[in-house]
Amino acid sequence: MERYFDHERLIAYQLARDVALWLLHEARFPHGTASLRDQALRAVQSAALNIAEGRARGGDAGRNHYRIAHGSAAEGCAALDLAQVPGAAEQQDKLRRVGALVHGLGG
Repeated sequence: MERYFDHERLIAYQLARDVALWLLHEARFPHGTASLRDQALRAVQSAALNIAEGRARGGDAGRNHYRIAHGSAAEGCAALDLAQVPGAAEQQDKLRRVGALVHGLGG
């Protein structure tokens, strides 16, 4: 499949997407942490979406979207810490890498 949008080739986008899909389909949050699950999912989805928009916009607007993506990746990582989700360590490593990569893009 040939890709059209530049963000689809970015490793930061791919990692954020992978974590979002893990949260949707595989993550098992402990009882009583539904709000943290929702917050983590929103944060990680925000990271992926802001990476995509930042890449499409470029310039100062793009850098602002990368900064937002950086913060959203950190927020998702923190939510996984607070909920103590089994198997979260690998996903948190991905989110840390997202943060480092978008920081390199200007975020």
